[in-house]
Amino acid sequence: MSEPSRPRRAGVPRRAVVIGGGLGGMLTAAACSSHVDEVTVVERDMLPSRPAPRKGLPQARHAHMLWSGGADAIETLVPGVMSQLRDAGARRIALPTDMVSLSPEGWYRRWPESHYLIACSRDLLDWAIRDRVLRDKRIRVLSQAELLGLTGSAGRVDGVRVRLADGSEQRLDADLVVDASGRSSRGPHWLKDLGVGPVRELTIDAGVVYASRVYRAPKGTEAFPVVNIQADARLPRPGQVATIIPIEDQRWLVSLSGTRGGEPTDDDSAYLDFARGVRHPLVGEILSRTEPLSDIVVTRSTVNRRRLFEKLKKAPEGYVVIGDAVAALNPVYGHGMSVAALGALALRTELRRTGISAPGLAGRAQRAISRPTSAAWTLATGQDIYFPGSRGKTPNAVDRLLSRYVNRLIETATGSFYMAKALSDVMTLQTGVERLVRPGVILSALRGPRRPQLEKPPLTDEELAALEPGDRDSGATPVAENC
Repeated sequence: MSEPSRPRRAGVPRRAVVIGGGLGGMLTAAACSSHVDEVTVVERDMLPSRPAPRKGLPQARHAHMLWSGGADAIETLVPGVMSQLRDAGARRIALPTDMVSLSPEGWYRRWPESHYLIACSRDLLDWAIRDRVLRDKRIRVLSQAELLGLTGSAGRVDGVRVRLADGSEQRLDADLVVDASGRSSRGPHWLKDLGVGPVRELTIDAGVVYASRVYRAPKGTEAFPVVNIQADARLPRPGQVATIIPIEDQRWLVSLSGTRGGEPTDDDSAYLDFARGVRHPLVGEILSRTEPLSDIVVTRSTVNRRRLFEKLKKAPEGYVVIGDAVAALNPVYGHGMSVAALGALALRTELRRTGISAPGLAGRAQRAISRPTSAAWTLATGQDIYFPGSRGKTPNAVDRLLSRYVNRLIETATGSFYMAKALSDVMTLQTGVERLVRPGVILSALRGPRRPQLEKPPLTDEELAALEPGDRDSGATPVAENC
């Protein structure tokens, strides 16, 4: 039986508890800190004091793209962190200028910059945010602590129960509890224990498997673009993707992925063959010119799962859910970090508008968090439902109509800067998907691409030269000829 909600006593500090000390949790702590006296971050791991792996974030070893919509939100919440990242070796990649990308409709052109992404390892990104957030003395981390449940009632959450590293249990009182514990969140179960719920859940599973490894970037490729070979969901074959992300210390983080029936493995001898076997062999040909620095790491936890906390009829006050705990997305679209950042920013906006004790705060914040979540969910699942063996939803007539429209937009974007920018507005989460049904976009789609399709990858002569062996008599076939 849950503990009754206790009235607030005069002089008691205002407190927030954040469940989870990852990227979403740290951004949430930053969002809350100026509205309370204390923020306690409850974290299962011992967080590293430098850029390093941690047990609770196995997906860190795969490619991550922080789109400009998320990066702008992070910089707003944690001023100065982008400069700190760049000083540590992260790259600001101009989009689409510094991306070589094969869409389902052909190669995108490298138009002048309209957006950007931040390219670095996830370990570096998390450390930089954590380092900067924890400079705020109002924020503390309770490490190696297991969250046992929420306290309070069906009407109001007023704290959490935790088990500490020594086995003892402790109650933490809070005016606001935010669940940022990620894909494995037990939020629906904690609410059920208080008599709240059930929380409606949606799942779409294309069976995506990731296989990633780190490579040494060849000399002379310090400004090399991101390379991304996308899948085409219309083809009667599994969707396979190959991506090269430049990261710090002159390295490339390479992620290969495949949907059900076309998954990559950790077989070293098959890795390059898989990269060559996607819709274009460019990534495989590039990798054959360099050397791996790590083993291959495989991840299978990629199901799209969305929990509709904003739809609860009687959601309790004092409890908000954010990031992957709300919607865990297929990582191939690179939206998870940006959705968490935009959600934290939405929470801060609501706190500034009404304060932490205002009636209805939790519900308003949850609805605000759902807006960027919905945009990313639509982008991910709108493609994943079409891959062979996908589970969770069968495309209906409306889905097929929307898919044909999106394909037309993509086709137009291969030869139209205006359309490329409109699509990037949505893909980078700078705007919502409603951007794509504005009159100008519809008219542009009707006109179609203004320039002909590119016949080969838009790599520059300098980029191609940097990939060729130093010994010109080595007998290696030039990348340009293979591609």
